Amino acid sequence: MTSAASVKKEKTALKIYFNGELIDKEKACVSVFDHGLLYGDGVFEGIRTYGSLVFRLKEHIDRLYKSADAIELKIPMTKLEMMDAVIMTLKANSLKDAYIRLVITRGPGDLGLDPRKCKKPTIFIITDKITLYPKEFYQKGLEIITATTRRNLPQALDPRIKSLNYLNNILGKIDAIKAGTVEAIMLSYDGHVAECTGDNIFIVKKGELITPPVEVGALEGITRDAVIDLAKDLDMPFYAKMLKMDDVYESEEVFLTGTAAEIVPVIKIDDRVIGDGKPGKSTLKLTTAFRELTKTDGVRY
Repeated sequence: MTSAASVKKEKTALKIYFNGELIDKEKACVSVFDHGLLYGDGVFEGIRTYGSLVFRLKEHIDRLYKSADAIELKIPMTKLEMMDAVIMTLKANSLKDAYIRLVITRGPGDLGLDPRKCKKPTIFIITDKITLYPKEFYQKGLEIITATTRRNLPQALDPRIKSLNYLNNILGKIDAIKAGTVEAIMLSYDGHVAECTGDNIFIVKKGELITPPVEVGALEGITRDAVIDLAKDLDMPFYAKMLKMDDVYESEEVFLTGTAAEIVPVIKIDDRVIGDGKPGKSTLKLTTAFRELTKTDGVRY
């Protein structure tokens, strides 16, 4: 006889989209010969939902396919089919406020590097809840450091490709952990500010909103783009330009953006207080506008 507890567990079991099927979390397994596992050969997207609205889903899917094209990985689904798969996975898990991880690997091959040996990509979608930072960080601000690890050269591995090869970011994250912080700024080879290990960075200096250009080694973040759009709507002067750490130290405000992080203020970097040591007015203004945007800008399911 099936117990009530086991029935409840079965109903709440997390479903994973895996190569065209919805299967239980425990059964979602990738081959040890998959080149995504062996070599980080693949691409991914992190996506958020707010009250049954997938925020900027089209933009995320466009970036996913752009990343795949950049590494010559052919996705065997149309963009519309991929969007439908995301929605189907969310509905299967009865999630209204969720984080989505959409991953496409080169697929199983052999132990060599040759991508031609991988005949079929592996596609999986995970939908679950996520909390990146505690509420107090949004209210009081983050303290971060500058990583000793430098950002990859864009000419070697373009950071605009959201690939599964995240070792560069992980090494930067280790720098942050060793310093007792949760995030770190990564610099380019010649000392310009690129981005943080998992977030884009913005500063406010002399009333201007500034972020590093993607050419320096920054991901073309979806939340980054949303903030730029909001700044223009709010008549906030905005520029994408090269920054040194002195520009950041001397700014009135600093904040980070990312799909999981959203907009989080920074109040201290390398033990140097930013502005008055509190989340700034521009940061709070953009945060309020961003929260309103997440109610309307996306695909409803």
